[in-house]
Amino acid sequence: MSVKPLPDDHPTWPRHAKTGLLLVNLGTPDATDKTSMRRYLKQFLSDKRVIEIPRLLWWLILNLIILNVRPKKSGAAYDKIWLKDDPDGSPLRKYTRLQAEMLKGEYGAREDLMVDWAMRYGQPSIPDRLEALRQAGCNRFVIVPLYPQYAASTTATVNDEVFKWALDLRWQPAIRTAPPWHDHPLYIKALVKSLKAHFKGRKMPEHLMLSFHGIPQRYFVQGDPYHCHCMKTARLVRDKLGWEEEKFHVTFQSRFGSEPWLQPYTDETLERLGAEGVKSLAIMAP
Repeated sequence: MSVKPLPDDHPTWPRHAKTGLLLVNLGTPDATDKTSMRRYLKQFLSDKRVIEIPRLLWWLILNLIILNVRPKKSGAAYDKIWLKDDPDGSPLRKYTRLQAEMLKGEYGAREDLMVDWAMRYGQPSIPDRLEALRQAGCNRFVIVPLYPQYAASTTATVNDEVFKWALDLRWQPAIRTAPPWHDHPLYIKALVKSLKAHFKGRKMPEHLMLSFHGIPQRYFVQGDPYHCHCMKTARLVRDKLGWEEEKFHVTFQSRFGSEPWLQPYTDETLERLGAEGVKSLAIMAP
């Protein structure tokens, strides 16, 4: 039998197994202008894992209302934190890149491992970085969504995008996705260390609040473990700190739309504590 040339997309397999480790964060716009923001928001808010309402209804709301109103408003908010003299621009892009580079340094110059990073929405994209790793000879992948607490709207959609990339491959690589680490001792230790470093040399606040990004209450009722993971993270941090339960608060922020989200809400809790006479409070977003 004659040997035919390899297809164009055939990977160049290394003699030994090579693993691609991909860190994935939420995402970021390319810039803060209206066009960049609109492109980013459209990709983000078109994800059915993020917005779980009938597609036709949401398409009308998104394209006729939200994408005509929010890009300018969101761009102004991003502009306040944008790193204007930094080539990364986006703080999330910068720190995700640095995290990947530091991880590379920890592993050293290993020939059997490549570390890279990607964003679920925006650039660099998951498919682009996976393909780059594959072309570099990786035949096994470990995907690490950078979310300690699992949620379908974060961790699951990263995995969706990874498997979508693999869908059309004739020869799929082995893929492993990292589990959530909301209760991992090193994660809890890092949070406590960060808090203690912040408090050092300062007057201790009366109250401490851990504020997590919220999700619709409906997602939790349908079986999403995110709320449980957040509560366990908070409990472990409080236990390690030895903080009084009555002066320790777990809240949820960034609700979107009119339906109920996980509660108590951060803004309402802050108003209540102020009305009750609390004079000092520290907030951490794990």
